[in-house]
Amino acid sequence: MILPSSGQAFTGAGMTEHAGRTMSEDAGNTLRLERDGAVASLLIDRADKRNAFNIAMWQRLSELLAQADADPDIRVLVVKSANGGAFCAGADIAELLANKDDAAWRAENQRAINRAQYELTRFRLPTVAMVEGDCVGGGCGIALACDIRVAGPQARFGITPAKLGLVYPLHDVKLLVDLVGPGQARRMLFTGMLLGADEALSIGLVEELAANEDAMVAQLLAASPFSTQAIKGFVRNVLDGQVGDDAESLRVFAAAFEGADFREGTTAFVEKRKPKF
Repeated sequence: MILPSSGQAFTGAGMTEHAGRTMSEDAGNTLRLERDGAVASLLIDRADKRNAFNIAMWQRLSELLAQADADPDIRVLVVKSANGGAFCAGADIAELLANKDDAAWRAENQRAINRAQYELTRFRLPTVAMVEGDCVGGGCGIALACDIRVAGPQARFGITPAKLGLVYPLHDVKLLVDLVGPGQARRMLFTGMLLGADEALSIGLVEELAANEDAMVAQLLAASPFSTQAIKGFVRNVLDGQVGDDAESLRVFAAAFEGADFREGTTAFVEKRKPKF
């Protein structure tokens, strides 16, 4: 597969072009999608609220994931703050307080969060969370739902429902336990403590410390998109409880030997050059 040139426009339903990049039309523009070449960035842009998510943003997240999934030229999705600083401070507490007595609103909010988190966790392409500042509560859940987490030097991670008399969604608790194990998950959840970037790396909450995501994304783009997507599916199946091959996993394994990426990868190996996927 040959990569599209950098700055190629990302067009589609609900998208507008500008300056070689594009963004989704979104009320308030608090959550938008931009594409530069084969990389799409899902940008959280609500700095005045430390990028806290409200219900409209959770609903919009599902829409933007669908838009990214529909573009065949996207190979990697990066989730990050549009302006650096806080990645996401979690839920919009003011909105929660305003609607705490509205059972219908609470149920819809829960549905929006659960749907967005489920879809992000199972998004077809590799996903990277670039965390530069605070990543707390629901914001930490978004990072957990990505495949790889890169933390900048000022990153801090915490899950704080226990400080508010609330609980964390079971789906997101499982994401945390899968990453750091039950002991560290309990420590984070019971105390609501904040972890710096170094400690987050040491317990397996993040995979890399770096000022930006560029090196990680470059490594992902250098790999076969067929391989990364298929392996991502296999890892998710294992985390969801699968312990042995089934007809589908055997089909995917066999299909690799007939694919264009296998031909390019093996040809490049023989010719002692980098493959061009």
